Amino acid sequence: MVSLARSFGSRVYENLLLSEIDDGPTHVAVIQDGNRRYAKKRGTHTTNGHRAGAQTTEQVLNWCKELGIEELTLYAFSTENLERPPEEREALYDLLCEKLREFADAERVHDGGVMIRALGNLALLPDRVQEAARYAEERTREYGTFVLNIALAYGGRAELLGVARDVARAVEAGELRPAEIITDEIDRRLYDDELRDVDLIIRTGGDERTSNFLPWHANGNEAAVFFCAPYWPEFSKVDFLRAVRTYQHREASWQRTRTQRALALIGALSDVDLPKARDVLDGENENERTPETVAPAER
Repeated sequence: MVSLARSFGSRVYENLLLSEIDDGPTHVAVIQDGNRRYAKKRGTHTTNGHRAGAQTTEQVLNWCKELGIEELTLYAFSTENLERPPEEREALYDLLCEKLREFADAERVHDGGVMIRALGNLALLPDRVQEAARYAEERTREYGTFVLNIALAYGGRAELLGVARDVARAVEAGELRPAEIITDEIDRRLYDDELRDVDLIIRTGGDERTSNFLPWHANGNEAAVFFCAPYWPEFSKVDFLRAVRTYQHREASWQRTRTQRALALIGALSDVDLPKARDVLDGENENERTPETVAPAER
């Protein structure tokens, strides 16, 4: 009975959150943390935690489709993961191969026009993982309705360091002039030059850090960041919707800041109509709900 009540309450809250979201992000990136701790809490093998996390990943794809999100990047395997015990790494490699091929052959992937891309230094991974990644990319190369990026052997600092070395070599060889080192040139030399700027980063598992994830595409775009306590296998639709709402409030805050700057500029030029404009702005700010004023108990 208690379980049914909770389920009903969760659905009601989901609908409430959906009603508050009208302009979601285009590109969401997720740090899927907590698989191992989830397994430990349940007294089961680490591999089972990763498998439970893979099921959550499939649900997130459904939620992205529902909200019209166009791109999702998953931090599936970082360069730091290469330091894990050999038996855990091998189990992860097997799971990655299995899921990459499974996704590449799934009807819903082809029906939904999902393009799968591998992002990172794949040369650091076993041949079987590289082959599975290439298989997924080839099978979905012609699609583009939705883009699913799988970050494998990825590290943001390593990526930017590689770009810096690449640019230095090009300048030394006379192929590039310093004046030509612009944003577009850096974009072109990254792991994937077609990656959109990140609007929202989600991290599960309780840690409040972005762990070297997409520094160029996220930090440069001042992406909103949502940290939450549930381990990745426990991550729910309510958690996802709260993350998207965080992004929406962040966008609203930016809009207010831009408006206030515009008013300051007007004030520097003429103060005739400035008081009226300020009154309008203050009225809008009072009517807008912010994350701090929405149901403190839900945090």
